[in-house]
Amino acid sequence: MIKRNRGKSLATMAMAWLLLLAACGGSGGGSMPASTQMPTGSEAAAVEETAAAEAPLTKVKIQLKWVPQAQFAGIFVAKEKGFYEQEGLDVEIIPGGPDVVIEQQVVNGAADIGVTSFDSLLVNRDNGLPLVSVAQLIQKSSYRFVADKASGIDEPAKMKGKKVGMWTGSQQFQVLAFMEKNGLDPKKDVELVKQGFTMDQFFNKQLDVAVSTIYNEYHVVLESGVKEDELYVYDFEDAGVGMLEDTLVVKEEWLKKNRETAVKAIRATMKGWNYAIANQPESVDIIMKAVTEGSTTKEHQTTMLMEMAKLVKPEGFTEAQVGSFVDEAVQRTVDISLKYGLIKKEPDLAVAVDKTILADAAKP
Repeated sequence: MIKRNRGKSLATMAMAWLLLLAACGGSGGGSMPASTQMPTGSEAAAVEETAAAEAPLTKVKIQLKWVPQAQFAGIFVAKEKGFYEQEGLDVEIIPGGPDVVIEQQVVNGAADIGVTSFDSLLVNRDNGLPLVSVAQLIQKSSYRFVADKASGIDEPAKMKGKKVGMWTGSQQFQVLAFMEKNGLDPKKDVELVKQGFTMDQFFNKQLDVAVSTIYNEYHVVLESGVKEDELYVYDFEDAGVGMLEDTLVVKEEWLKKNRETAVKAIRATMKGWNYAIANQPESVDIIMKAVTEGSTTKEHQTTMLMEMAKLVKPEGFTEAQVGSFVDEAVQRTVDISLKYGLIKKEPDLAVAVDKTILADAAKP
């Protein structure tokens, strides 16, 4: 972690100048000797920086949508490298899980910033929750359905009557859209099964079809010894129901009162992501400090960060574009959500998305 205080020397210097100013400001009205003039230029800047460094940190809670892992590398790196502290923030990272509803955590004040899916933001706003997205991390769908070739499920229609895994909390909406797109009624035609954050149900044949992400669960399957040619894999992006995923959301009221804090948090988080992408081995080491012992391997987190880097900073993106909203992808997510009944009305994107936070965070 970085040190915000340069040490006692500058603080002592500043105090000495203040005492001298007070001593020379009495009824005599004489001018201050040259040797005791208030600091100017670099000296004044140093004093101001020292004062800022000694100011109390603003506490910010960031709620993850899942357990600590390389999916959130930018956040963990920003904390470890001191990027939040440089912005005057004391950030607490709150783990998520299969039963954590991120939007509720943010709305009820348990967290200030939440990592959720953009489609989930739309659904929850449609249901009246006053949330707004301030940065878009994952730029396309990472979802994959996987089925063992022995199941014979070589097309979506053959999922009918099968046990299909689905995450809950804030992460089920792409699965529902996939079913609707392929003519399957998710309430009648398939048996949707709440899937945990491991692939155990798939390995134990409790699921015929499991949901996975390209950066995590898909590679868990491959790392178990299953070959790619032994699987049927359905890419949600290729299926035409790929929606934007990890996005950073805040409560509207909180944003109005804490806009400067939001800008600082986003600036540090994007700096963290760019650092993580450019320095992946070091960043994996940082992640391994945060994961639950025995829950994963360094090799798996290395693969995860490699895949996340492609989603957060896809080909053609610059560092300055990380976290930005691509209008075409945003509108596609809205259109899919409307078409398959995830939301009832066209959202007001001018309210649901605040692009000015990222824009201000990019300013020097």
